Amino acid sequence: MKECKKYGYIRVSTREQNEDRQRIALKEAGIQEENIFMDKQSGKDFERAQYQQLLQKLDNQSVLFVKSIDRLGRNYADLNEQWRVITKEKGADIVVIDMPILDTRREKNLMGTFLSDVVLALLSYVAESERMNIKQRQAEGIAAAKAKGIKFGRPPAPVPENFEEICCQWKAKKITLRQAAEFCRLPESTFFDKAKRMAVIK
Repeated sequence: MKECKKYGYIRVSTREQNEDRQRIALKEAGIQEENIFMDKQSGKDFERAQYQQLLQKLDNQSVLFVKSIDRLGRNYADLNEQWRVITKEKGADIVVIDMPILDTRREKNLMGTFLSDVVLALLSYVAESERMNIKQRQAEGIAAAKAKGIKFGRPPAPVPENFEEICCQWKAKKITLRQAAEFCRLPESTFFDKAKRMAVIK
């Protein structure tokens, strides 16, 4: 029988996060460094360069290891679809190190497959719910901050003291829009927007 090929997948959400714990767990599971694929981006979907490259390598002689299910993905529907692609279409096995029951190498029968699918559905639903809760808490926090008068984004670009005079010259067609914007050291669109808000133009 042909020896199975072991692959590992690591995902961290930002470039600042450290992947060491995942890498150590994968190496302890016997995965060689050259067979470890890593993406540094959100788990909201599976449009990730390294993951897609890994997917091309999987076949019915492969085993994919991940430290935890949320490292694979956080979107409930997409996670279940990718699990199906890997295990059914590719014929590969998946091992979730932190959750031994999610090991498709175990009990290659209908009951074993059923248990793995049920546990996956439950865990991916929990991961998706947590992701949605985080987004809701963020939105509520932003709304509360705005209600207190806290402003987000870049501060508005300053305008010169004679801004209104420059606007009047531009409105009277004594200078062009480009010249007016240059006098104020502003992009043309920004100058136009500020002029409009000051009711200099209609």
